[in-house]
Amino acid sequence: MPERRKLERRVFSDYLRIMNENTGELVGHLADISTGGFKIDSKTPIVSNLDFLLRMDNANDVAEKDHLVFEARSRWCRKDSVDPTLYNVGFQLIEIAPEDIEIFLRIFEKHGSRSKNNKNNADYLWK
Repeated sequence: MPERRKLERRVFSDYLRIMNENTGELVGHLADISTGGFKIDSKTPIVSNLDFLLRMDNANDVAEKDHLVFEARSRWCRKDSVDPTLYNVGFQLIEIAPEDIEIFLRIFEKHGSRSKNNKNNADYLWK
């Protein structure tokens, strides 16, 4: 049975871009965030269990840096239930600089909205 984590996740209220740091291509937009990972909305499907070097545009009100670079692993991918032209993709943070994890956590705290529709805090990364 897949591991299930109990990390609080929050719907992301802003639409930050997630880019492939190596290619400069848009991977998707941040849709959901937890302290251990995130979910994006992507126009293309992404294979599970691949590691990516990603860049996240930074919300300017949490740090002076304009972006964060980190390694993340794709954990799952499925069609969006509302918009069939999009894919929802869950990522697990693999490696991030200590100073950048502080910024990531500030983004989580400041911009992540607690959704009343979440019935529990089961982390979406392990579905």
